[in-house]
Amino acid sequence: MLQRALVLVTIAAIVFTSGAGADDIQLPDIGSPADAILSKSVEAQIGRAIMRDIRRSGMLVEDPQVNEYINEIGHRLAAQTNDGDHEFTFFVVNDPRINAFALPGGYIGVHTGLIEATRGEEELAGVLAHEIAHVTQRHIARAIHASSRQSLLTTAIMLGTLILGAAGGSGDAVQAGMAVAQGAAAQQQINFTRSNEYEADRIGIGALADAGFDPHGMASFFEVMSRQDTSAPDTRIPDFLRTHPVTTARIAEARNRARSYTRIHSDDTINYGLARARLLVDRHDTPEQGVAYFERRDYENQTDTERYGRAVAYQRAGRHPEANAIFKVLASKNQKVIAYHIGLAQTQLALEQYDLGLETFDRAVELFPRNVPVVIHYGEELLKLGKAKQAHTMLLDLMNNVPPTPEQVRLIARAANEAGDVAESFYYMSEYRLMTGDLIGGIGFLRQALALPELQEIQRIRFEARIDFIRDFMTEEQLKQLQRSRPVESSASNNT
Repeated sequence: MLQRALVLVTIAAIVFTSGAGADDIQLPDIGSPADAILSKSVEAQIGRAIMRDIRRSGMLVEDPQVNEYINEIGHRLAAQTNDGDHEFTFFVVNDPRINAFALPGGYIGVHTGLIEATRGEEELAGVLAHEIAHVTQRHIARAIHASSRQSLLTTAIMLGTLILGAAGGSGDAVQAGMAVAQGAAAQQQINFTRSNEYEADRIGIGALADAGFDPHGMASFFEVMSRQDTSAPDTRIPDFLRTHPVTTARIAEARNRARSYTRIHSDDTINYGLARARLLVDRHDTPEQGVAYFERRDYENQTDTERYGRAVAYQRAGRHPEANAIFKVLASKNQKVIAYHIGLAQTQLALEQYDLGLETFDRAVELFPRNVPVVIHYGEELLKLGKAKQAHTMLLDLMNNVPPTPEQVRLIARAANEAGDVAESFYYMSEYRLMTGDLIGGIGFLRQALALPELQEIQRIRFEARIDFIRDFMTEEQLKQLQRSRPVESSASNNT
């Protein structure tokens, strides 16, 4: 029981960072009895719990266009290595440090700093492919299995230290923690770490090639990281424990591995440049600084993605006429780029060209049906214009067909509330609370919905069934707390 408790406590915060971030805790090959320690279903539960904590931190990038892109490229790679047993969710963390990590259950995060540091899409794909391999090879479960055979105290210290490093802790804290845990057990962990880092590299490079990316992309980004490592002030800590643990041998191995595949020369997709441009705008403290960044080069000498970034910067700064002029040129030049339609429609509406703006959004919905960024941005603009019913209908259609994020659920709750459908607004807010791990709060909103005098019978049946379903997943303590609690005394408008 003590050993199981250690597993549950330590894994709750484990992240496996790529070669661009902190080192990974890893262990044996496929076929190990890791499932006896951590089953895939438990991994998924732990991953969801950690994701809720990350979401609560406020560090997630909620930009639907950036999220659409990172999931697009991530799933393209995952399709090459996934045996169907793993589900993946890719997300972006608002952090300027260069890092990426994989959580239990297939949740893979990328820092904004890493995306900005990449010199091309194949480098970003290389990092994602490496993280995907950690998930498909069950490195997390195997690390726990192997660690459980060591001293419990040593294991806890080592895991906790590497968690701290992955989460952005100082190099001194990481080194101090490892000094306590070093010895024979540490050396065993070191060997496993090196072995599985190479395994993730090998499988990731194969996924890169199979997905149509340059297989040299991973080694290329490792070289970027190695140049940063040379400037590190502390050279005493071993390479495998450095914040960015990339060795010359590892780069050479990745290069050699990539040579066994046909060299692929492909241009970056337009969405890579657009997502990166949006992040570059947002990284600045003020909109004016974002404008200054993109005005460093003459407009005539900029690429279309740089011009797009310039337009977004103008948009953020409230310089809508200038932004509109750029979006208009870009949209007429390439009708297939969704971001151009969104930017044009948004600036048209900001300039009170309401008919034009709505027409542009309608055309985008027709061209790209159920595209998440289009529908979310359109819904937001409809709410500003007081067209809540239309927004609710459109958002509901999207979310019935595409799994929403918690913030998107909050948006539809707001739309339902402003459209006068208070019961459904409470229902959506209940789902939002559940997605963020608040089961008691979720039931609280359903109770509020059940107390509405205008509630329809079909809604009552649905809400009561949902409460029963949630209760089945609650602990005894939560059930006792639920009995003591009362519905939140507030209106839907105060919670959406």
